[in-house]
Amino acid sequence: MGCGTSKVLPEPPNDVHLDLVKKVEPYTGYKTDIYKHFIKGDGDAIKSAIPSPPCHTNPYVEQQEPRKNRVAKYRAKFDPRVTAKYDIKALIGRGSFSRVVRVEHKATKQPYAIKLIETKYREGREVCESELCVLRRVRHTNIIQLIEVFETQERVYMVMELATGGELFDRIIAKGSFTERDATRVLQMVLDGVKYLHTLGITHRDLKPENLLYYHPGMDSKIMITDFGLASARKKGDDCLMKTTCGTPEYIAPEILIRKPYTNSVDMWALGVISYILLSGTMPFEDDNRTRLYRQILKGKYSYSGEPWPSVSNLAKDFIDHLLTVDPSDRMTALQALKHPWVVSMAASSSMKNLHRSISQNLLKRASSRCQSTKSAQSTRSSRSTKSNKSRRVRERELRELNLRYQQQYNG
Repeated sequence: MGCGTSKVLPEPPNDVHLDLVKKVEPYTGYKTDIYKHFIKGDGDAIKSAIPSPPCHTNPYVEQQEPRKNRVAKYRAKFDPRVTAKYDIKALIGRGSFSRVVRVEHKATKQPYAIKLIETKYREGREVCESELCVLRRVRHTNIIQLIEVFETQERVYMVMELATGGELFDRIIAKGSFTERDATRVLQMVLDGVKYLHTLGITHRDLKPENLLYYHPGMDSKIMITDFGLASARKKGDDCLMKTTCGTPEYIAPEILIRKPYTNSVDMWALGVISYILLSGTMPFEDDNRTRLYRQILKGKYSYSGEPWPSVSNLAKDFIDHLLTVDPSDRMTALQALKHPWVVSMAASSSMKNLHRSISQNLLKRASSRCQSTKSAQSTRSSRSTKSNKSRRVRERELRELNLRYQQQYNG
């Protein structure tokens, strides 16, 4: 649901300071990126998480060294313990403080993913500690599995299962058919994983379609929950309430926005958003203006208008309604969601109408509009810079007033 091959989080708004933990850092130039020359793939259909920066070639300058040498230099940057055991194959993703590469175990030829995190930066260290704390504790068929860890003073190498089946919605678009029954199969797997996490006192805090991957390309592939960089793991005896404002804007629960202490029910709100998209290809809450978006979320304001909603069963809508509930105490838990009649019956009483065409059209339309808005934002960013400080103060005041109003109603 991104732009082209991009799988990045939406950038935090310039005009609203909500202290979102996850954001995309701007590309800071070739000299600072030690991974710039790494091979993007070796014939496979694996895509890079972020497109390569444009290459400007000067015909009067000596051409770059052969590709083989560049790859060799890149591999040399890895800890020898890693390269002794794994062949480095391709860069498949990158974040603010991390790179994800596809590797192959030298002895077994089994493919894996290695997430390399730069821990010399405080933010990278915090994300690494959070993710490791969770992944070392979990073992579930629908959660990405940590295989082993290599640590140095400045980097951590996390060897993990490699999910090659693609993102949830990429598969839906490519598929010729998608019914409510298909949706319940997907949700059952995700809910099983979330229920397991919540039983262990772990809250994912960034559930969204981009973090739900198919294990392999086959029709019988399981879905796996990935990316635990924002996850919170409660230790025994700890208070179950969390306070950090984090997540991806369109999926953030109301209680996080008003800065109330919250529980793992924020994951269930995110699953409500995912369920809505799964059945329609559209977002329940969407606005280019963050203040208006947050106002929609705080009110729990969404509708079932437009295609394919007239063809979707009332039982499916009831399932969503019990997740997109503003009051977290009224929201379904993962166990309750698994016991909902729509899920238990695998949508048996629902229409078996193929929703694929409407869902695919809506997903592709949204992806296209997001690409256009991203390009537009980039082209106008410099012209807005002189007004940004004043605008930010105004937006911050508006958001504070909005939060205060809803906190009063919430505590009412």
